[in-house]
Amino acid sequence: MSNARANILARLRAVAPQEPAATPEPDFYPAAKLGHADRIAQLKRLMEHMHAEVIVTDPQNWIATLKDVLRARQLNGLLYGPAGPLGAALEANWDGELPPLVGYTEAVEQCKERLFALDAGITSTRGAVADVGALILWPDANEPRLLSLVPAVHIAVLEATHIHDSLADAIARERWAEGMPTNALLISGPSKTADIELVLTFGVHGPKELIVLVVD
Repeated sequence: MSNARANILARLRAVAPQEPAATPEPDFYPAAKLGHADRIAQLKRLMEHMHAEVIVTDPQNWIATLKDVLRARQLNGLLYGPAGPLGAALEANWDGELPPLVGYTEAVEQCKERLFALDAGITSTRGAVADVGALILWPDANEPRLLSLVPAVHIAVLEATHIHDSLADAIARERWAEGMPTNALLISGPSKTADIELVLTFGVHGPKELIVLVVD
């Protein structure tokens, strides 16, 4: 071994190991505990700030509200999951004056052209988070991710009892640890990007409108 190499190794061995730097515990500020009405109000305010449309309705009238939303727009169809949580109710209450219901029942390779040609899609939701104003979606085989991603208008139906104070609260109350999905989504409004000259722009990559029906 050369003298230079030996000298370098000797100096390295002589250096005492340093104690790892202490990492302070991050401050944790739990979300404020809100009442039922306040959770709805805060979610609505924050999501509307991000250009979503939030409509509070009730179990008897949510489909009538949905019909009003559709009649106010010139849409060529509504994509839905027939086997999903909303499928049976939609099929039982539809009429010929509305945009046709189009079931998402095939693999994307078989229905890509039709899928990308439809104006609107409707999904259920897992819940919502009040402190940041976001929906929680768990796409699955009955309501695939593209159902809410591809159409220009995404309509989401949310049970008001599933609005949580925070994401941590949602994880605990809904017992996520017992069965996490492969894909969990937080959606706060229409698609947005800041890639264009660092200016926040809505409706570029994905739905241009997000309409939330809160069933209270």
